[in-house]
Amino acid sequence: MNKNILLLETVANDAMQMLENAPDMNILTAYDEASLKHQLENNAIDAIITRGKGQVREQLMEQLPNLKVISRCGVGLDNIDVSSATKKGIKVVNAPNSNADTIAEHTIALLLMLQRNLYNAVSMVKENRWVDRGSYIGDETHGKTLGIIGMGNIGEKVAKIATALGMHVVYWSSKKEDVPYSFVEFDQLLNTSDSISLHLPLNSKTENLINASAFSKMKPSALLINTARGGIIDQKELLIALNDNKITGFAADVLAQEPPNENDPLLQLDNVLVTAHLGSLTKTTYTKMCTMTVENTLAILRNEQPMANCIFNRKELEIS
Repeated sequence: MNKNILLLETVANDAMQMLENAPDMNILTAYDEASLKHQLENNAIDAIITRGKGQVREQLMEQLPNLKVISRCGVGLDNIDVSSATKKGIKVVNAPNSNADTIAEHTIALLLMLQRNLYNAVSMVKENRWVDRGSYIGDETHGKTLGIIGMGNIGEKVAKIATALGMHVVYWSSKKEDVPYSFVEFDQLLNTSDSISLHLPLNSKTENLINASAFSKMKPSALLINTARGGIIDQKELLIALNDNKITGFAADVLAQEPPNENDPLLQLDNVLVTAHLGSLTKTTYTKMCTMTVENTLAILRNEQPMANCIFNRKELEIS
């Protein structure tokens, strides 16, 4: 009997082709509340595939007694209730490390834009303000200290690029890693870094990690970069720090609230650069994340061996 896979969001064309070409699978879509209700009422769902928007909470799982797999075409699992899934014996699949290269590139791009004041520099020319070059203020990264908070796969890639740019790299993580960079205490990193880049998951220990106390320890000239999760930074204290010149600039691909309010005061500041959580949406990485996730979902439904480490709750489910 064919298995039913429910898509809560679109996936890359190559991944969709893989699904449509699977003769033992029925592909169902539910891109809005009405279609979701219809699919739940008329089909027994074996697997759910989502990206970052479609929410898979306990209430939805309760309606799906046949659910075996919840898959996310990405790395973070903020939109999936992993704890509830684990209690129900449902495998939670993601695409670990699939976005490390592109997020590292995006991080460095934001750092360079902020450090060199490139957004304003480009705007000068586009707005016919060439004469404003006389008041341009920017700097270079070479010789400066980059503090990386979270030396995982992405953090290490950021460190390698920064080193190639001539930066001195220090880091703080939950534990020392086998990397050629200096491990320092959290407060020391805040005190000494010219730029600080966040590469941590969002959980109860990291939520609002960068708070009023943290900002008070940073250099007034410091730049803060966040391509991890918005909730790691206390957004109210961030705005205060920028307005009070406790730090010089902020650049991010993530915010605590996405999308932000139309008149969010943070976005009105000249020393703030924010992209719309698109660091992983390059053609190459987006396709890679989607195809990896689909391949592993199909393998699990077919009782085949999926890719190593793709089942996020493998240990909790005691899967060998």
